[in-house]
Amino acid sequence: MVGGEEVATTFEISNNIMKEQMIQALVKHAEAEVDLHKANIEVYMQQVVGIGEHSDIIETIQKELDKMATAHDRLEMLNKYFKKAE
Repeated sequence: MVGGEEVATTFEISNNIMKEQMIQALVKHAEAEVDLHKANIEVYMQQVVGIGEHSDIIETIQKELDKMATAHDRLEMLNKYFKKAE
């Protein structure tokens, strides 16, 4: 059953590669979300006067911080439970 073992090994390798690619994509997505919400906060803090649709700028920044924290938590979970030790 050598042929069957080769297929299983090839399948396992392929499966591991796909898993690593998915983890890498999730990490990049979470990092991009952190950057996006950080940039939004920077804009709100620098241009408070020019933001007419946001009457409560502190509340708006808190919402962005909450979104940023969610993405950061996702990154921590991925790194703790899904990334290989290097």
